[in-house]
Amino acid sequence: MTVVESGAETARSPQTQVDAADGLADRYAKALFEFAEERSILPDVLAQVRSLVKLIGESASLRDFLANRTLDVRQTVKALDAVLAAQGFGEAVRHFGGVVARNRRLPHLAGILTAVLAIDARRRGEMVAEVRSAQPLTPAQRAGLQARLAEAGYARVAIVEQVAPELIGGLVVRIGAKLFDTSIRGRLARMQNVMKGAA
Repeated sequence: MTVVESGAETARSPQTQVDAADGLADRYAKALFEFAEERSILPDVLAQVRSLVKLIGESASLRDFLANRTLDVRQTVKALDAVLAAQGFGEAVRHFGGVVARNRRLPHLAGILTAVLAIDARRRGEMVAEVRSAQPLTPAQRAGLQARLAEAGYARVAIVEQVAPELIGGLVVRIGAKLFDTSIRGRLARMQNVMKGAA
């Protein structure tokens, strides 16, 4: 399975043209989802995707590695594969990680993986709540968020989480076209806009 951006594709791999425009994560996610579905390994791949999202959320050093654009591509591919192999990830996820690395899209890997989970949730008829937080959610925070979403009328919703340290604190929750931003970064931005308007 390969997501191709500019040229040759790997043999025995589906091709998906991807550019830097919006929808990059969705295009990569669709390629992995369809690859796994065609080979009847979707449940296993989805479980591994959830595990990898969790690993990225919990490991600052892994997030730093994924965000580092100065590393040589070949070294990056080898290093990522070594990490994934050591953590017990299967061939499909490891190969997909290599494709993302070769295409220099590792900074987007967490977003791509959450997009895979969002595709799965939509297929099961659930609304998707994309939750970004500065730190991984604790079980208590996750339960509290689910309760608040239910109170707001979102009883059947799948929470797809992503760690975004730049938020500093708080949450950003997107459900469809609605965005709820309680992050510290969002509050600071709103304060700055108010101050500009008062000047």
